Amino acid sequence: MKNTTIQQFFKKFPSDEACLEHIMKTRYGLESKCPKCEKKTKFHRVKSQRAYVCQWCGWHTYPCVDTPFESSRTSLQLWFYAIYLFSTTRSGVSAKELQRQLGVTYKCAWRMGHEIRKYMAEVDGDNKLDDIVEVDETYIGGKKEGKRGRGADGKSIVFGMMEKDGDIMTKIVDDVKAKTLQPIIESNVEKGSEIQSDELRSYKSLNKKGFKHKTVNHGQKEYVAKDGTTVNSLEGFWSRLKLSIKGTHIHVSKKHLAKYASEFEYRFNSRSCPEAMFEELLNSFEKPSLK
Repeated sequence: MKNTTIQQFFKKFPSDEACLEHIMKTRYGLESKCPKCEKKTKFHRVKSQRAYVCQWCGWHTYPCVDTPFESSRTSLQLWFYAIYLFSTTRSGVSAKELQRQLGVTYKCAWRMGHEIRKYMAEVDGDNKLDDIVEVDETYIGGKKEGKRGRGADGKSIVFGMMEKDGDIMTKIVDDVKAKTLQPIIESNVEKGSEIQSDELRSYKSLNKKGFKHKTVNHGQKEYVAKDGTTVNSLEGFWSRLKLSIKGTHIHVSKKHLAKYASEFEYRFNSRSCPEAMFEELLNSFEKPSLK
């Protein structure tokens, strides 16, 4: 599938009106049953608001409710273009780059980026992992290089779980103690699954928790055990995440690190070309709850 070019993007979404109609069609359709009068109706555009109205009873439907755009005065076309940029770049988009491309303030660009990352996490979801699952942790940020559990002042700890040839899930944690990591594994990995890890002591009692636990000994420079146990796939993901943060964002605080990790979870889990990722993001708006 070929990537959507900028020219094709603006041909498909030439105005805010076209973007709003796309959201309405995706979530409700322009012809459907009115939630108020329960008649089959055609919804007509309310020009003064981002809204549509039932032809029979005048019920207003606001298609942007419960989307990243709900409380934003920024042009919908700029929002769609920002999503386009996120889907067509492998290493993410910085707030400064959004500011340059969209012509908005840095504060606006920063907020848009974080709302899109949160939306990516929602689209990705957090289904339980099973079968064979690699687990590992990494340190991000700070000025000093440090070994696991030591010399990590100023660094943030990211814990990851990855299915073999499947999805990945990350969590920001305060430490790598067993009492911290094992409950996360129990909550997000199906019992009976095989857990593959390095020799960190925090994983040692997983066999007693209903998992099959195998280890690879990195301390002995073993990266693939004789029985095939490895965490190389997860370490490859850490490398891509760190390269993106260093190359694109320079620094990410612990407060917001989960959003950046979730963005790369979505990129990894979707395994889609930019065209498919863009289409998925623009067609995954859930119908809002009616009050």
